[in-house]
Amino acid sequence: MAAKYILALDQGTTSSRAIVFDHAGQICSVAQREFTQYFPKPGWVEHNPNEIWASQASVISEAISNININGLDIAGIGITNQRETTIVWDVDTEEPIYNAIVWQDRRTAEYCDVLKGQGLVDQIRNKTGLIIDAYFSGTKIKWILDNVPGARERAAQGKLRFGNVDSWLVWRLTRGEVHVTDVTNASRTMLFNIHDLKWDEDLLKLLDIPVSMMPEVKSSSEVYGHTKTTIFAHEVPISGIAGDQQAALFGQMCIEPGAIKNTYGTGCFVMLNTGNKPVVSKNNLLTTIAWKIGKETTYALEGSIYVGGSVVQWLRDGLGIIKSSSEIEDLASTVQDSAGVYFVPALTGLAAPYWDQYARGTIVGITRGTTAAHIARAALDGIAFQTHDIALAMAKDMEAPLKELKVDGGASRNNLLMQYQANLLGINVVRPKITETTALGAAYLAGLAVGFWKDIDEVKTQWQVERVFEPTHDSEEIQQAKKGWEDAIKRTILPK
Repeated sequence: MAAKYILALDQGTTSSRAIVFDHAGQICSVAQREFTQYFPKPGWVEHNPNEIWASQASVISEAISNININGLDIAGIGITNQRETTIVWDVDTEEPIYNAIVWQDRRTAEYCDVLKGQGLVDQIRNKTGLIIDAYFSGTKIKWILDNVPGARERAAQGKLRFGNVDSWLVWRLTRGEVHVTDVTNASRTMLFNIHDLKWDEDLLKLLDIPVSMMPEVKSSSEVYGHTKTTIFAHEVPISGIAGDQQAALFGQMCIEPGAIKNTYGTGCFVMLNTGNKPVVSKNNLLTTIAWKIGKETTYALEGSIYVGGSVVQWLRDGLGIIKSSSEIEDLASTVQDSAGVYFVPALTGLAAPYWDQYARGTIVGITRGTTAAHIARAALDGIAFQTHDIALAMAKDMEAPLKELKVDGGASRNNLLMQYQANLLGINVVRPKITETTALGAAYLAGLAVGFWKDIDEVKTQWQVERVFEPTHDSEEIQQAKKGWEDAIKRTILPK
């Protein structure tokens, strides 16, 4: 009997999930487990790679046991992952030599300033589509090699391997037989030439990283290998890989040039399909690879927001004005607006389109009348304002107005936030029935590779709208709000 399901592994910044999809693209089973966040120093963020693997393995077992299926029932596995997070492990011991350095980590910011001072901004952008920033994997790899005793010697001997989380999971699932990544994850390392689709020898040399450490780069939809773990009684093909934001773009069926989505997760990530040619941004956005299927590579513009939904976690854990994240909408709804309070959540710096890695969070406009509800409202507004700034930059780069914004991720279920987003942008904000589009995109890529779905046209018919948020507020009120936000940004980005 033919396999009936696709298994998607969604390895995120704060939790690992496994989701089982059927042929109709419907969710049949979900399992999720959070894992520990480590903050050794201010601006440093780490994970334990073995804990990532353990959490992912446990949710795989839980998700398939929930509906009493096994490996024979699964046509393929798709992997989507937190991007840029950097893991280096030893081939002989199969153990990481240091904790995973998370994409949010800023420890290499000063070294990035050194690279900028050497006049390398244009060279690196022209090859990789990226700006020089501690966000990306390249400088994180260098830091590990420079700071872990014996690492450089082991690397020179060809005994170390680098991978983002996708590579680490494939390595563990295949028991070290397969060391691969896909073009989307490779394009986030600051070491990959997005034009010739190869690791760049000059950039590897610049950061003193041996090419022997690097995974083989594959397309986003093909069979990379088969599972060898005891999780499955039978071998299952691993047949799809994409970084989380690219997977969400595909899951949202943003397959035509000009289609745009925003994922409201720990951070927010706005991505716009630019077709088969990379568009060089004039407005501080990233040029990246959206996916590669067969021989065709699709490119995208991307704007990253470091702190999106995690600002709600900070209101809960840091400020203590809510007890659970789900309370934020009710609290914010008790006031008509933020009463002139603006919250720029630069808790780990500002990303696109400002790229100030030293900026820190700012709340302006506080008066004696300011309440916790106003702070909560300003926090949600800040997410929408940041998204607006990126969308505006994308419209300028494309020299065309945006038509609509597709949304997904946890915070997209916040109706107050989505309505304000539509008001700011002046276009419809469209939320699909299945907001787990990151996992869905990985499932689609995996299923297409093994013939579970015939082609993209078949997949496209499964995407359905749950709700459309239409802009409602008058433009004068919105224009005043935008001016207040611009002033708050100026107060956040202080002269150096």
